[in-house]
Amino acid sequence: MLMKTLRPSPISSTVDFDKDGVQHGFLRLPYSRDDSAWGSVMIPVCVVRNGTGPTALLTGGNHGDEYEGPIALYDLARSLDAKNVSGTVIIVPAMNYPAFRAGTRTSPIDKGNMNRSFPGRPDGTVTEKIADYFQRELLPRADIVLDFHSGGRTLDFVPFCAAHVLPDKQQEKKAFDAVEAFAAPYSVQMLEIDTVGMYDTAAEEMGKVFVTTELGGGGTSRAETVRIAKRGVLNVLRHSGIVAGAVEKQPTRWLDMPSGDCFCFAEDEGMIEPLVDLGEPMKEGQVVARIYPVGRTGAAPAEIATKMSGILAARHFPGLVKAGDCVSVTAVVVD
Repeated sequence: MLMKTLRPSPISSTVDFDKDGVQHGFLRLPYSRDDSAWGSVMIPVCVVRNGTGPTALLTGGNHGDEYEGPIALYDLARSLDAKNVSGTVIIVPAMNYPAFRAGTRTSPIDKGNMNRSFPGRPDGTVTEKIADYFQRELLPRADIVLDFHSGGRTLDFVPFCAAHVLPDKQQEKKAFDAVEAFAAPYSVQMLEIDTVGMYDTAAEEMGKVFVTTELGGGGTSRAETVRIAKRGVLNVLRHSGIVAGAVEKQPTRWLDMPSGDCFCFAEDEGMIEPLVDLGEPMKEGQVVARIYPVGRTGAAPAEIATKMSGILAARHFPGLVKAGDCVSVTAVVVD
């Protein structure tokens, strides 16, 4: 039986991942289009390397409307000195660069959601080609992966760093140790609604230490959440022994997402009235939001009640919702 040979990635790098020093360049993906027949998508990349040691892969802009990660990583790329590094730091501030430039969650080119496109395809869409390059070229190099997220334009979160419960408990412990080192105000044992095609899953299946964040939302950033991101990424690098210096410890509150009952979804469209603010405690059965029909006056709003006790960890953003939208996320305090 003939085995199908996987095509090489069409993406080429202008930096050498094995060369010492600081390099700034691009991951260049050919993309022929109406306004540029021989054009390319130019994804910024920085590599800081100093001898042997662990490799950290730091990414932001997996979704293009989330900004704390890109701010922290563009800043780190301009300021990190190779003499303070033992090993390699690979920085890609905006993974889904077309989405990042457009300020949208998904790519304006192919509507691709980067975090649902792994392992990707070298002969697929633009988003799939980027995912394939990370899957085959960058993730295998990494010992630890930090992928920044926020709520984007449709969610808002208490600021947290997170890792997943894993079958490999040694891998899981390393991930949660890195979460604790990040030192966000909240640290979460995170449950995903759907793990198929996620960057997280791709990294974890390779045995990598993978940590992520949700640092606010609303399609913008705040001074507080940017400070958390900048401090957190350096803390993870220090914790991993890649960057010199001690971890800057801050109090963190551990949360768990034990089941799908954490999530509440809208069954009606309309205008949302929040009844609980982020971080506030809730009791099982408590109404956390009302959804008002807006087609006419006089109609009673639908009520959304939490299915468990805990705190409000995330909420819908902005003020109008559609059926199927996630309205709220409850997390359980475990510390």
